[in-house]
Amino acid sequence: MDGDTLYSIGELARRTGFTVKTIRFYSDRGIVAPTDRSPAGYRLYNIDAVARLDLVRTLRELGLDLPTIRKVVDRELSLPEVAAAHAEALAVQIRVLCLRRAVLTAVAERGSTPEETELMHRLAQLSEDERRRLIGDFLDAVFGGLDAAPAFAGVMRSMTPELPDNPEAEQVQAWVELAELSLDPGFRAVMRRMAEDQAAEQARRDMMGPRRDIGAVVRDQAGPALAAGIDPASPQADPIVAAFTTPYAHLLGRPDDVELRRRLVTRLESVNDPRRERYLQLLAVVNGWPAPETLAPVFDWSVQALRVRTQQ
Repeated sequence: MDGDTLYSIGELARRTGFTVKTIRFYSDRGIVAPTDRSPAGYRLYNIDAVARLDLVRTLRELGLDLPTIRKVVDRELSLPEVAAAHAEALAVQIRVLCLRRAVLTAVAERGSTPEETELMHRLAQLSEDERRRLIGDFLDAVFGGLDAAPAFAGVMRSMTPELPDNPEAEQVQAWVELAELSLDPGFRAVMRRMAEDQAAEQARRDMMGPRRDIGAVVRDQAGPALAAGIDPASPQADPIVAAFTTPYAHLLGRPDDVELRRRLVTRLESVNDPRRERYLQLLAVVNGWPAPETLAPVFDWSVQALRVRTQQ
């Protein structure tokens, strides 16, 4: 084939793999115009038509519309500019499809009602600013107005989800569930009580000098006992229980008696609320962090050990 040879539409179809009807369609729209016509009026094409049709095929497979393709082949538009614009548009479409897939997967797995499905769909489509406002409202409901608010600044940052620009489906699902949790009045109330307890204890720690958080003390004392298989109701657990009730009594300025231990049970049950742990698990997925270690067994052991020792 050389530059002077002209081809009928049938010959061009055989060389390119397009049907005659398709080539005629592109020809009528000026995308692959004929070079000349035969004496009988049939369209004739030169070698450039082959290259143009190959380019048209590629651009159509990439999703470009015909008006844009015509401008590209006529060099009215730069192909890199067109490619960049379409890549950006595809990125948006992919993100939307990922959001839809995540919601539908969650609906299927959870057996959601139509109302729950509508809420999940709405939460999945929130903008970044809307997500920040939603979580900001939750954190303000939990920590707002407390005397120890400055001490909670780091905690609030560590509890803030940051959904990436191009999230995985699991991250979207985790965000939706986390957002639902943050809207749960019962969960907000539990978290608020826990924050108020922490604030009061923090104020006493500030007055008494550096002291560890009671949750950390319980974890360090009860964790080894749990690992060692010590029965929380056994006499072997007595010194372990005393190892975390004594500092708690000292912190509150109260005797280590039944009432104090009941109060500590309430405190630990608040910390051990399964919704709180679920929030932290979901947060790790959204932010791409390692999965947090579960402390539920340790707190369960501690609560059981305290209950046995507060029964009358």
